[in-house]
Amino acid sequence: MSGGVLSVYRALTSVASPCVFFHLLWRRLRGLEHHLHIPERMGRTSIVRPSGPLLWFHAVSVGEAMSAIPIIKHCILMRPSLNILLTTSTVTSYLLLQQTLPAGVLCQFAPIDTPDATENFLTHWHPDAGIFIESELWPNLLSSAFHKGVKLALINARMSSRSYNRWLLPVARHLIMDLLSVFRLIVPLSTEEATRYQILGAPPTTVHFAGNLKYVVDAVNSHDGKKVSISKLRADLGERSVWIAASTHPGEEHVIASIHMCLRLSLPNLITIIAPRHPERGTSIALEIQQRGLEVAVRSQGDHIHTTTDIYIADTIGELKNLYRVSEVAFIGGSLIKGMMGHNLAEAAAAGCAVLTGPYIGHFSQMVSDFHQVARDSIWQVAGKDDLQNRLHLLFTNHNTLQSCRAAALHASELCAQGVILRVWRHLELFLLQEAFGSEGDHVQFPMYAGISAIDSDRGYI
Repeated sequence: MSGGVLSVYRALTSVASPCVFFHLLWRRLRGLEHHLHIPERMGRTSIVRPSGPLLWFHAVSVGEAMSAIPIIKHCILMRPSLNILLTTSTVTSYLLLQQTLPAGVLCQFAPIDTPDATENFLTHWHPDAGIFIESELWPNLLSSAFHKGVKLALINARMSSRSYNRWLLPVARHLIMDLLSVFRLIVPLSTEEATRYQILGAPPTTVHFAGNLKYVVDAVNSHDGKKVSISKLRADLGERSVWIAASTHPGEEHVIASIHMCLRLSLPNLITIIAPRHPERGTSIALEIQQRGLEVAVRSQGDHIHTTTDIYIADTIGELKNLYRVSEVAFIGGSLIKGMMGHNLAEAAAAGCAVLTGPYIGHFSQMVSDFHQVARDSIWQVAGKDDLQNRLHLLFTNHNTLQSCRAAALHASELCAQGVILRVWRHLELFLLQEAFGSEGDHVQFPMYAGISAIDSDRGYI
């Protein structure tokens, strides 16, 4: 791996390195960096590397991190002798991981992609193998890891049409070919993305299907205090009709509040939960909605829910799965405004919610398609505000329709998740882990078709 474009990138980022620290400080002022962990972004850490083999996972943000946890837990079960490190890049995902990672798994911020930072990181941790989640293709980090002998895999690999077209540009094409050549295994989300990776230069022998890790919803991992808190919330909600607008972005909360104002005219018992994608926005969202004459309670401030509460702002970290469990209907945000790309729908479905999403969902359109293969009512994709309002009214005024949609979502979630972990693990064993760490007993072998469902056979996962 020694392409000319990569050399130019490395030189440019090396020249820019002195400015990186000030860039991180500027991001810290905007709440985008954790003030105690800026050294980790420079590749320096106070965490001592444990002795023995080390498997490194990298998940840039919340969605990728949640996808990594089930496979990490399976790794602990199947290869208990390994030390595991998970790196991430956002404050929200780091804070969430502190609550959800299994005991003993190390977690820190990923280094920024400069030669010095990546060198510091790799020299300290010296991982034997690295597993990247989804689409993290940082040239310095990947090339340095490759040259240090780190065995690399890319799982749940996605490649949007926008990214694909950018990589097809002449200069970028040479760089992506170099980057894809470092992976011993690429597990794409779909056949379409597999084709894109191969056109961009991924060796066909490295591309293998397994399914989407986002379908595998990890069990809720709440400490006792949080369980009590959610139980109290369930009691406070009582017999009210509850729906949640989850992972919302700026501009969507205004729409959600407008819908609530219209629905409460015919559904006076309705309460709307808003769980913003970035919880730090909770207070500003509450102020905006209060100006419209609605009664708002904010979870992070310990506000109580009363019979007159219209909107409940759930601006906390690590509670979304539990919040789904107290809701009958879930609308998944990041999907109402053009340019958005949607968020994971499987968590709400696995909790037994009737699931709705907007028109702008990016690569999550594949998830909708997979769910629809099982049951058409498992996910309702709405065209916009009016359609969302009408669908919500239908669900809350027709008990049979509501229960049918909830059952369809749960059934589709269970079927789509079937066997995914085993298939991903089998590929990791065959193409990465056995070479990096050797065999660890007979328990690493799997039946060839273990857990493979009909939907996987149709899409060529076998």
